[in-house]
Amino acid sequence: MDDDEQAAQRRIPRVASRGEAEVSSSLSVIAGGRLFYRGLDAAQLAETATLEDVARRLWDARSANPFAEIRPRVGAVPGGSIRARLFAALARRAEEDADPKARTVETLRLECARVLDEAVDAAAGSGPRLFLHQRLARSWKTPDRDAHLIRRALVLSADNEMNAAVLATRAAADGGAAPAAAAFAGLLTLTGSDTMAELTRASDWVIAVRRQATDAARRAHAAGGLAGFGSADYPAGDPRASALLNAADLPSDLSRAVQEGEAATGRPANFGLALAVIARRLELPRDAAGDLLLLGRLAGMLGHALDQSTNGSPIRARLRYVGPEPGAH
Repeated sequence: MDDDEQAAQRRIPRVASRGEAEVSSSLSVIAGGRLFYRGLDAAQLAETATLEDVARRLWDARSANPFAEIRPRVGAVPGGSIRARLFAALARRAEEDADPKARTVETLRLECARVLDEAVDAAAGSGPRLFLHQRLARSWKTPDRDAHLIRRALVLSADNEMNAAVLATRAAADGGAAPAAAAFAGLLTLTGSDTMAELTRASDWVIAVRRQATDAARRAHAAGGLAGFGSADYPAGDPRASALLNAADLPSDLSRAVQEGEAATGRPANFGLALAVIARRLELPRDAAGDLLLLGRLAGMLGHALDQSTNGSPIRARLRYVGPEPGAH
């Protein structure tokens, strides 16, 4: 290698960040160990708010209700599981909304409402035009007295500040994608995330609790299979988990499992575990905890897509090349 090649090699960084991005958002923030949706405490909102209420807040649609203008869509989407049907519905909407014509903010909000409504229809099937959580409860044959737990879970799932799924959504919207396509990108990212992987492990453990309730947490922890405790975002405890579990009126075996898990790990239950416990409490399908997270988070992803498309704040990103030097053989 001659002197020029050595100098060129020294100029190309070999150890560097793969990418950096700066994003401005007005949707949610974690402050003082609490999660806020546009300034309101998410746990307090979950006491009474529906997913439609929270969606309108995240979409900054305070003076109008875009859900009042939508009508049910005839025509099922393919897929054997809720997740498959959800993704098929989003893919269909992404294709239909791909026209790059200019849209007003009001039109985009109506588009978001249609996307969320069709997503829940894909998950729950057609039926009476009830609230979104009621349609899901009806499809799962959840008693009316317990439907509030599905409502709370959806509300608390709607957003959780900055993560890779939010960045994927906003990057797609910044590139011109319609809200459905941008939110789809975010949900696909969330599906492959550590958050979803931990939620799945937590669900598997909670399901096993009812087969071997005695000392289940200690056994799982010793085997390295205990998941759902502790959160980097909420070192002192996840308020979303507390809000959901405190409203659940848990049977003794599930309540004991949560307590034993917290004792075994020395960390409080996180939101993923709370979703898994609620799914067991309501005897929902095996993957229902993850489905609740995805359906609730869709409202937030649509909000991020809308915010990115309309607020004029471009994503500032930098990518540093760390590959072979140009011209190298």
